[in-house]
Amino acid sequence: MDLEKSPLALPFPEMPPIDGVTLRVARARYKDWDRADLTLIEVAEGTAVAGVFTQSACASSEVELGREQVKSGSARALVVNAGNANAFTGYRGREAVEAIMAQVGDALDCPSEQVFVSSTGVIGVPLPKDKARDGVAAALTAEPCRWEDVASAIVTTDTFAKGAQTSAMVGDARLELVGVIKGSGMIAPDMATMLGYIFTDADVAPAFLQELLTQANAETFSCITVDGDTSTSDTVLAFATAKADHPPIENWDSPGADAFAAALTDLCRQLAQLVVRDGEGASKFITVRISGAANDESARRVALAIANSPLVKTAIAGEDANWGRVVMAVGKAGEPADRDKLSIAFGGIWAARNGLPVEDYDEAPVAEHLKGQEIDLAVELGIGEGRASVWTCDLTHGYISINADYRS
Repeated sequence: MDLEKSPLALPFPEMPPIDGVTLRVARARYKDWDRADLTLIEVAEGTAVAGVFTQSACASSEVELGREQVKSGSARALVVNAGNANAFTGYRGREAVEAIMAQVGDALDCPSEQVFVSSTGVIGVPLPKDKARDGVAAALTAEPCRWEDVASAIVTTDTFAKGAQTSAMVGDARLELVGVIKGSGMIAPDMATMLGYIFTDADVAPAFLQELLTQANAETFSCITVDGDTSTSDTVLAFATAKADHPPIENWDSPGADAFAAALTDLCRQLAQLVVRDGEGASKFITVRISGAANDESARRVALAIANSPLVKTAIAGEDANWGRVVMAVGKAGEPADRDKLSIAFGGIWAARNGLPVEDYDEAPVAEHLKGQEIDLAVELGIGEGRASVWTCDLTHGYISINADYRS
C-alpha cells in the first residue's frame, strides 16, 4: 500500500549518536516489501530501562513480557518487528518472542530477560519464527546504521520517519536524549502510543527513570488521539546508558534532576506530536486547550471528548467553524460543566462567551484560521482551575481509504 507523505510531515532532524547504543536493521521479510523491517539496538552493560505499556486487555505477548522485564530496570537490547503485530496469537506468539529473546541473549552473552521485543502490524497472525530467526541473524552481523534508518524500519502505515532530540546540562556535562517513534492509526493511547523508544547517555537510577517516564507520559503520549482506538501493542521504552560523566541522578534531590526531567518531557511531547502529524488521512494538526475545568484530569477528559468527536474532526476537515459541535462534545464528556459559563474560541477568536454567541461575531477570521494546517481550539469551562492540552488531527476520507485496504 503506497501512501502519500502527510502534508503535516516534518523533516527528520539531525540526531547525535548516543554513547553505549549501537543501531542495526535488517530484512526479515515479514511482508512482501522491499525494505528493512527488523531493528536490533544493542545497549551497553549497566543500561537502565523504564517503560509504559498499553492498558488494553488484549495486549500482545511482547507487551505482557515487557511489563515483567522492565521491573528489573536493566536492559541490553531491543528488537522491533514491523509488519506483524503478533497480537492475539496465543502460545505461538509468545514462543516466537521468547525465541528472539534467547537468540539475541546468546549472541550478546546476556540474560534473555534483558532483551526487549516489540512488534507492530496486522493483528491475529503469529510472528513467523523462521523469518524472525533469519532477520535477527542478519541484524547481528549488519553494519551499524543511522537513527533515520531505525525510524524508517519500525513503521507500518506511517508516511514519514519520526525522530526528535534534545539535551540537558547537568553541571558541566551535556546529556543527550534522542527518540524515534512510529504511529499513524489506532491512536488513542491509554499509556503511550504505538511504539516509541528513547535513548540517553545520562546516568539515571532505574526507579527514578520509571517515575520520570510515567510522569512525562501523562502529559504527552496520553494526550494525543487520532481515531479513538487504543492499540494492543502500545509501548514506550526509555534506555539510559550511564555513559555521560556526571553524578548519578537518583531522585528529585539529585543535581540536574529537574533539567533532565524537563528534557525528557520535551522529547516525549515532540514525539507524541509527530504521531498526530502523521494521523491517517490527516490534513490539519489540532491543539485542543481546556481551561477552567474542575481539575486537570477532568480537563484532559473533556479535551479528549472533543478531540475524539468525529463531528468536530470532520467539521475542521471541512473548515467549518461549527462551535455547536464543540458544545456537544463537552456535554457528552461526563465531566463537570456549566452551559452558561462555557466559552469557545478558534485561533484565539472567541465565537461564544459565557454560554452565548459573541455579539457582532465575525466568522471571517475564524474561517481563515481553519484554512491553515495548524488549528487551535480553546474551551473555557469557567468552573475551576483545571487545565489540559490534547493534540489530534482532522478526519478525512483518507482515513477510510487507508484502513479499508490495510491488510491488502
